[in-house]
Amino acid sequence: MAFPTSVNSQITDSVTQANVEVLGDAPAVAMGNLFQATAQALGNAAHNATIAQQQTNITAQAATTMGVATLYSIDTATTGKATAAILGS
Repeated sequence: MAFPTSVNSQITDSVTQANVEVLGDAPAVAMGNLFQATAQALGNAAHNATIAQQQTNITAQAATTMGVATLYSIDTATTGKATAAILGS
């Protein structure tokens, strides 16, 4: 720094130190932001996986219910059709 200046040297030193601190903290702040963004993304991925599993289980339950209902209704439908054929003859 050039001397003499019209500003007190303690003031210029204070401003210089503040600027150096900002520059020194920048990498740590950047890494902190990266870690937070990564944690948020991983949390969203885990949440999406959980929701997908729940939806798959609901779909599987619905398919199973329809399959069982179909299996139970085949015998009744066959009996009704045969009875109608016999009585109609």
